[in-house]
Amino acid sequence: MSILNEPQGAAAAEGSYVDEQPVRRKQPGSSAVKWLTTTDHKTIGTMYLVTSFAFFLIGGVMALLMRAELARPGLQIMTNEQFNQAFTMHGTIMLLMFATPLFAGFANWIMPLQIGAPDVAFPRLNMFAYWLYL
Repeated sequence: MSILNEPQGAAAAEGSYVDEQPVRRKQPGSSAVKWLTTTDHKTIGTMYLVTSFAFFLIGGVMALLMRAELARPGLQIMTNEQFNQAFTMHGTIMLLMFATPLFAGFANWIMPLQIGAPDVAFPRLNMFAYWLYL
């Protein structure tokens, strides 16, 4: 006796498989809506980290402007009042908009994985807290 093995490509070429799924395309903007309305702790943690890094860049630019102002005596870039405002905003941004959310982002991302939980206790409240931060 002999066994005939038909190549898998030949059966598919004849159209014998009826249960093939049609190709589905994503709706435009569906990934953005998915990211903005997610309750996944990893995605929310990533959003915290990305947003805090953006605030780090803003605070860093303010620090560069202040250091450029102090490079020489006299006024080069900013007035005294603008320098004081930039100094205060730099401190506030780096402390409240960068460092604190950075901790929250790492906690959101890592803590459920460390304790073996599938998700955080209140995922919608977690996302609401991110939107309050933003």
